[in-house]
Amino acid sequence: MPPAGRPAFGRISKLTSALFACGVLLASLTAAVPAEAAAISCTDTDLPVSGPGLPPLVPGAPATLHGRLCLPAGEAPDTVQLLVHGGTYNSAYWDLPYEPQRYSYQRDMAAHGYATFAADQLGAGRSSHPLSLPLSVWAAAESMHDVVGHLRAGRVGGTPFAKVVIVGHSVGSGVVAVEASTYHDVDGVVLTGITHLPALPVLALGAALGLQPALLDGQLGKLGSDPLYFTTRPGARAGLFYAAGDADPAVIAADEATKDQVSVPGMGTVAVFGIVLPATKGISVPVLQVVGEKDVLFCGLLAVRDCTHTDVVRAQEAPYYADPSKLSMYVLPGAGHSVALHENAADYRDATRSWLQGDLGIAPQGYHSIG
Repeated sequence: MPPAGRPAFGRISKLTSALFACGVLLASLTAAVPAEAAAISCTDTDLPVSGPGLPPLVPGAPATLHGRLCLPAGEAPDTVQLLVHGGTYNSAYWDLPYEPQRYSYQRDMAAHGYATFAADQLGAGRSSHPLSLPLSVWAAAESMHDVVGHLRAGRVGGTPFAKVVIVGHSVGSGVVAVEASTYHDVDGVVLTGITHLPALPVLALGAALGLQPALLDGQLGKLGSDPLYFTTRPGARAGLFYAAGDADPAVIAADEATKDQVSVPGMGTVAVFGIVLPATKGISVPVLQVVGEKDVLFCGLLAVRDCTHTDVVRAQEAPYYADPSKLSMYVLPGAGHSVALHENAADYRDATRSWLQGDLGIAPQGYHSIG
């Protein structure tokens, strides 16, 4: 005990220091959780769009397109990326339910200050499933044109976006090329998972051995789709869409679990009129084209495409654009077809953000870690 009349300064000082340290630690922990939790917000919505028809015999019927809007924290940006998935995918390609901090394009973009809207193409996900025969590249492009209008008008999340950048993957890139070249309603275009000379023997073999009618699939058969909707056979996605040295088996499993169907007639029109016959010639805005170095569907000897170097691929692809000066190219080293789902996908997202800022002048709203 200290002498009478003298306060216990040592004990009080130690107690105060301990309480202060605990308070600082508690404050840092409680502050960190809301910051990450509130960093982004994602909401689902359904939009009315034009459905496919067979004019003049069968007019197009109204359809519904489902999508997910992800926004960064704070004030909504004035730019949104419209994300269009590839064949046998749905919008889960952009927001895979596995390690989102590493593989979700949407959540990573929101964390870095960019808004995205990932659409389920007609025939896939929670969008309308019309007959497969009339679901051509032009019908798909028209539905995306409708979505661009909804985004600009503020019908998605209550935010009227002044700028729309449309982003496609694989078959979705063909749809994007037709949409942008037909309607001229977007401010920038990103095409991933394509070149203009696909490896036709690989595609033919992949289709013959890797695809089957969705109605025969144990996972998708319950949809009751017509016979011209196809999906991948169990286990086929690893060889078609991934490069073994750059892919997590758990990601491939999550991809398999969320796979979807694609219209075979639609895929055919996309291949011919969206990719091989270059719809890209009609695009008048800046374009970023992204391909995986080891994409067996669009790179290598059988595709007459050397994807080992960005400059080489750009030189090969430039003739397919009306203004090659507006074309930027990025090769994701070691990656296969589905670039967003490889282990180094963060590099591709960084390259996309650099292009958005450098070529389009679109700055991020802010940065918020998602873990």
